[in-house]
Amino acid sequence: MPAKTMDELVSLCKRRGFIFQGSEIYGGMQGAYDYGPLGIELKNNLKAAWWRSMVYERDDVEGLDAAIIQNKHVYKYSGHEDTFTDPMVDCHECKSRMRADHMKDIKVCDNCGSTNVTEPRDFNLMFKTNVGPMVNEESYTYLRPETAQGIFTNFKNVVDSTSRTLPFGIAQIGKSFRNEITPRNFIFRVREFEQMELEFFCKPGEDEKWHEFWVGARKQWWLDQGLSEENIEFEYVTGDDLAHYSKSTVDILYKFPHGFEELEGVANRTDYDLGSHTKAQEEFGLSAKVKKNEHSTAKLAIRDLEENKWEVPFCIEPSAGLDRGLLAVMTEAYTEEELPNGSTRTVLKFKPHLAPIKVAIMPLKKNKPEIVALAKELKNKLQKLGLGRILYENTGNVGKGYRRHDEVGTPICVTVDFDSIEQEGAPVTVRDRDTMEQIVVPAAELPAYVINYFINQN
Repeated sequence: MPAKTMDELVSLCKRRGFIFQGSEIYGGMQGAYDYGPLGIELKNNLKAAWWRSMVYERDDVEGLDAAIIQNKHVYKYSGHEDTFTDPMVDCHECKSRMRADHMKDIKVCDNCGSTNVTEPRDFNLMFKTNVGPMVNEESYTYLRPETAQGIFTNFKNVVDSTSRTLPFGIAQIGKSFRNEITPRNFIFRVREFEQMELEFFCKPGEDEKWHEFWVGARKQWWLDQGLSEENIEFEYVTGDDLAHYSKSTVDILYKFPHGFEELEGVANRTDYDLGSHTKAQEEFGLSAKVKKNEHSTAKLAIRDLEENKWEVPFCIEPSAGLDRGLLAVMTEAYTEEELPNGSTRTVLKFKPHLAPIKVAIMPLKKNKPEIVALAKELKNKLQKLGLGRILYENTGNVGKGYRRHDEVGTPICVTVDFDSIEQEGAPVTVRDRDTMEQIVVPAAELPAYVINYFINQN
């Protein structure tokens, strides 16, 4: 059963080195978290799984890594300067700041019940910064609030360097920054986060077909990462809730400990973005209403070879929050089990490809040189397989080691004991995380066993 409360996850994350409060020794900083030794492994594994799915396993997607700091005109023409705001209410009594659209009653403070609150006012979510030695109205720009704009501004570069034709996509994983009014729910809503975004470009008229395709494909990918069908829902965004660029949006919701919330959004952005950033907009008969662009130096269009004309593609955007994805995966994996002897264990039942530690090698006696040497030899052999992190666990207490690795989600533990150094074939004991069953495998056959395990499990 997935985690029921956020407190369960927060406690486990700090205790086992997944996630720490940012700047904790100075009292912390709201909406900022640091990923510890196991957290960064889980995060990297989730990113790698997304990249394999989006880029390596498809023949119609290219990768990109755009700069975090970009020309301020990017955000002028993207619409972020005008529309990237949340309605904010301040309480004069308890000094709380709240999003108006999250309040039960915008005239009453949710925290203290006071009616001495301000009227809602727009609050721009972008972090403003200055570039260069002078600080003035001309030197400012923003930390990017999303990774998408770097993809749109590089559209022509990618097309020219790869000779791509429609349909095709550009994928990117990277940091984004939003000055959230009320960061909350652990790493669900933070001010610094990572996004996994695909901008998939297609011909006008084929956009609805591709939008439907990507909604289904993205749901299936999350199921492949271990999320369960009953904890996923779709929300079809309509009316005023639609973003200014969107023709239609479907949000994939997950049942977090605090309820169903957005895990990923799949939006039909039409030709708004490329149309906004292109010069000579009047040449293309854009369907989206865009601000006249007086600064762009490039036509962000592609030639339709069948009709022999230039057109601005439509864009379908599956956009997922990596931090939210990690929280969902941890929530789903969290399991408390009662064992036959009456005791309980906590285990993170990650899909093996996501597990922070793939295999733990444990010598039965940490002060027995022959056992230690064989354990280190096996660790080095398995590490060279390229599966991920292989941990040499030299605590000398196998029972406690098993429980610790159950709690951090290690799929396989291998124990090297006296039989391993005394018997022919150097047999080692392999323990499965989920079933707790143990089998004996000759040391020489261990690499093949481990490879087959991960191939079959994934």
